[in-house]
Amino acid sequence: MEPENNWVYVFVEIPRGSRNKYEYDPDLGVFRLDRVLYSSVHYPADYGMIPGTHAPDGDHLDALVTVDEPSYPGILLRARPIAVLNMRDEKGLDEKILAVPVDDPRYDQISDIEDLPPHWLREIEAFFSTYKLLQDVETHIEGWSNTAKAWDVIKRYTVMPAEQDELFRKR
Repeated sequence: MEPENNWVYVFVEIPRGSRNKYEYDPDLGVFRLDRVLYSSVHYPADYGMIPGTHAPDGDHLDALVTVDEPSYPGILLRARPIAVLNMRDEKGLDEKILAVPVDDPRYDQISDIEDLPPHWLREIEAFFSTYKLLQDVETHIEGWSNTAKAWDVIKRYTVMPAEQDELFRKR
């Protein structure tokens, strides 16, 4: 699924800095509040999913996009995958793609995980290690993999090209 431009669309469900976990409900055609995070943590990046994918948990493949300013639920943005966070939760394997925005020139030089400041990776790990803690749900961080592995994960879970996914057909 790796396009010529090395980017994918990410459909943002949760803006950076939010404690509200929104999910898009395709049956209703709207966003709904899934829950407010039980812990006093917030999403360290814009969080959403990659259209045209289907992960083992039954949802689209999760994606985080490092941004300086949070966007809004429902924004479709172009993002360049640079890594994958390997973790497990109550549903099993839960791989999360880490990407940077294509349309922000401050991220033009970032093409792989080693190009991102290490502290940002630690913040993301800390978030996913603790965000379900007060729900009595365990999460286990298994580490990061590079851009090549991120593309492998995206290809593995692609069920149709993103441009054919009805919900995300128009740009």
